[in-house]
Amino acid sequence: MTELAIHPTPIPGLLVIELPVHGDNRGWFKENWQRAKMTELGLPDLGPVQNNISFNATTGTTRGLHAEPWDKYVSLATGRIFGAWADLREGPSFGTVFTIELTPERAVYVPRGVANGFQTLEADTAYTYLVNDHWSQEAQAQYTFVNLADPTLDIHWPIALENAEMSDKDKAHPQLADVVPMPPKKTLILGSRGQLGKALSRILPHAEATDRTELDITSDTLATDRNWAQYDTIINAAAYTDVDGAETAEGRRSAWKINVSAIVGLARIATEHGITLVNVSSDYVFDGVAESHDEDEDFAPLSVYGATKAAGDAVTATVPRHYIVRTSWVIGEGNNFIQTMRNLAERGISPTVVDDQIGSLTSAEDLADAIVALLHSDAAYGTYNVTSDTGPESWADIAKRVFVDAGRDAHDVTPVTTAEYFAGKEGVAVRPTNSGLPLAKIADATNWSPKHPPR
Repeated sequence: MTELAIHPTPIPGLLVIELPVHGDNRGWFKENWQRAKMTELGLPDLGPVQNNISFNATTGTTRGLHAEPWDKYVSLATGRIFGAWADLREGPSFGTVFTIELTPERAVYVPRGVANGFQTLEADTAYTYLVNDHWSQEAQAQYTFVNLADPTLDIHWPIALENAEMSDKDKAHPQLADVVPMPPKKTLILGSRGQLGKALSRILPHAEATDRTELDITSDTLATDRNWAQYDTIINAAAYTDVDGAETAEGRRSAWKINVSAIVGLARIATEHGITLVNVSSDYVFDGVAESHDEDEDFAPLSVYGATKAAGDAVTATVPRHYIVRTSWVIGEGNNFIQTMRNLAERGISPTVVDDQIGSLTSAEDLADAIVALLHSDAAYGTYNVTSDTGPESWADIAKRVFVDAGRDAHDVTPVTTAEYFAGKEGVAVRPTNSGLPLAKIADATNWSPKHPPR
């Protein structure tokens, strides 16, 4: 009896699984799909939603080559086949072929876009496959095919195709040169008009970028507003960020709706469709008592805004494939603190600026780069701190630096405490005093480091 083992093939993502089969005089038994053991050995977590069986009565029955818009796990219940796979995905591996004989002791994991075909070597062969999306006519319209007999594939079928049992439809599939490659699943950027959304759109030009006018993430119909099976990543750069506004009755409702209820909807979609969900978190989930806050610190928000971001983090963490990217003091394209201070300096105004809130600025470009680094690496799912590592410094320190760069004197900026700055004002949210976010975890996981100082 062989041990459970998983082997790569020349086609990226196509894996061969050796299955232990336990037999005696009565017959045999095998664990055909064993999620815990197989994923521990490196098999992707298929998350099957449908189990299909193809029974083939005669030797020489030949089917394929069909590339489907989902992943599948192929095995045999009885019999023996010659299996052939051709990569029909966009990219450098397009046209790569792999063949192997399958028996009940061997299975194959077939990624989306890799065409599958087989020829039975015994009568009464039962070919089974698990898939991670439901069949539908809409899904079938996304199939890609290639001809079994294409000479460029050079597949050596054990039984000559002219002697095989084939359907007329399979015989009519196009040659490889005429195949339209299957495109990859899509990345969706939410909040495309915000500072981070704009930076992400620049670094991911092929992603689909949307704002609330195009896709309302708070809508009750969100689950059906897109064909979510076509996506593999959702980056949520949309949020309610009016910290003081969230302290009002209307703002409180909006903050919870956008920062929490919408995340519940996205989390359900991501979990159901095996999508990676990226959600952006905030230093405001902490009380700022500690000088710095690692990813494992317990939540202790001081404001409504902070509470909604903490709740959004908790919801995001329920998604099997998720990244929570916690950041602080984001500066990007559009109105921001540095631009405001620069305008004041140029207009000859001398502002008062808070000097007892300590943290690090984060450029939207650094934040976008870090998100892409996580998505393109083997980083474990979870929470990661991301800043431009400019601190620790106060808002007053930053303002002074901007004034000096603009040719003004640093003393033109008057430091004040938070209490002094907001004295006499109502509806002001409590801010964390210390917002330091150490970067060791993301550096170890991805080798990412900040390269775009906020300006």
